[in-house]
Amino acid sequence: MKLVLTCEHAGNNVPGEFVYRFARDPAVLKTHRGYDPGANNLFKHLQDLASFSKSQMESRLLIEMNRSLHHPDLFSIYTRPLPTEIKNKIIEKYYLPYRNEIETAISGLIETGEKIIHLSIHSFTPELDGKLRNADIGLLYDPARQDEKEFCKKMKRELQHMNDSLRIKANYPYLGTSDGFTTSLRKKFLINYIGIEIEVNQRFVIANKMDQHLKKYIFSCVEKLIKI
Repeated sequence: MKLVLTCEHAGNNVPGEFVYRFARDPAVLKTHRGYDPGANNLFKHLQDLASFSKSQMESRLLIEMNRSLHHPDLFSIYTRPLPTEIKNKIIEKYYLPYRNEIETAISGLIETGEKIIHLSIHSFTPELDGKLRNADIGLLYDPARQDEKEFCKKMKRELQHMNDSLRIKANYPYLGTSDGFTTSLRKKFLINYIGIEIEVNQRFVIANKMDQHLKKYIFSCVEKLIKI
């Protein structure tokens, strides 16, 4: 089993030509709306395990890498008013190269007879709209795909073996079948592809760095599972 590792919301960079779009609210880029705090740090910690890895450093408020082109939230309130021509240029320059490179890498590995586990690394805010999220780690998958279901069961079991206080939930705080990168890839790779989003609670993040113990748990768990 070969690991493909991605991080769609790794950074909060905004290309110079679009900085003006955030002039009235520049602080938003430093919040969970602008990127996934700690996700890139966890992604980098896991990179040595991956046969292919790629992260996206442009802010999700420029364009949402984890949404399909038809999704209404592909562009944020900051970039949605841009002319169609400009939005198409953003798609061509940032969105398509990222998604296509990863898809090509997965396709190439599958063509050599490999089975792929794709882990898409994310983090989530501990509180949203006044509601506390009561999980430490969420594992997002498609329940109709037995291999994904089994992988997440094993991952939960291994992580809780390392630390039985961890609260790990399936398809939380989002559904694994909702629109996303792994969801779209499942439709293209019907066999030999396991696509999982790992969502980690940002309460484990300080200064954009994920808790060291949690990183070690996840690293050891993934290392074991890709060797089975």
